[in-house]
Parts: sequence; C-alpha cells; structure tokens
Amino acid sequence: MPEAEKRFTKYLCEHQYKLTPQRKVILQAAREIKGHFNADKLYDESSTLDKSVSRASVYRTIPLLVEAGLIMETMRSQSKTSYENVFKGLYHDHLICATCGKIIEFRNDELMRLQNKICKPFNFKPTEHMTAIKGYCKKCQSKKN
Repeated sequence: MPEAEKRFTKYLCEHQYKLTPQRKVILQAAREIKGHFNADKLYDESSTLDKSVSRASVYRTIPLLVEAGLIMETMRSQSKTSYENVFKGLYHDHLICATCGKIIEFRNDELMRLQNKICKPFNFKPTEHMTAIKGYCKKCQSKKN
C-alpha cells in the first residue's frame, strides 16, 4: 500500500471514517495531478478513473485530504480554491497573476529564515506557512501598457 494511502487510512480510522472505494480513487487522482488543482479538476480526474465517483464525494473528501496532510489549500484566486498535493513535501510559495490567474511557484530560503526568526521570540514552532503574492505577470503587464 502506498504511503499516502496508509496515512489516509490511518487518519480516517482515527476519525471514525472508512476508506471507501470512491475516497481511494479521489486520493489516487489527487496524487496523480501535477501542479495546482481545484475541486472541479479533481472531480474530472477522479471520474475518469471511476465513473461512480460523484462531485459530492469529491467535495466531501477534499477537507479530509487536507486534514490528513495529503493536500493543502494553496490559494483562492478568481473565486476558486486551489490545492496541491504535498506528497513530495517540497516547500514553495506562489506568485498569482490577478488578471489571467497564472501561478508561478518559487522557493526562497531567506523567506524561510525570516519565518523562523519571527517565530523564535514567541517560542513558536512553525509547521507550515503560505505566501501568495498577487500582482500581474509579465504578459498581462505588457497588455496593460
């Protein structure tokens, strides 16, 4: 059994839920999606794998995947919430174009050091953070000029 499925099964058991065939398919689809996705994309990918997966099952399963630490909400843009899987565990932040919705991922070690510096005086141990900077990508900037 893949590690993600073990973690999800453990989380579900601890919270008195079952790993239904539909939840298993939704987990598989979330693992296979490259990059960011919203609930609609997760539904499309899940229903491609198994026609019995309903949109409602996807919407009910997303919070469970978030709480289990398997996907994370990365941002809200253009009235939709985006997620990404965290199976690879690679920390990064986001630049989001306010016009076209393009997402640029970046990693900045100085930002990580600053986060730890901010937390230290409060004796606070960070477990995650999200940085999303909204603005305009190069293409949209040139359209405005």
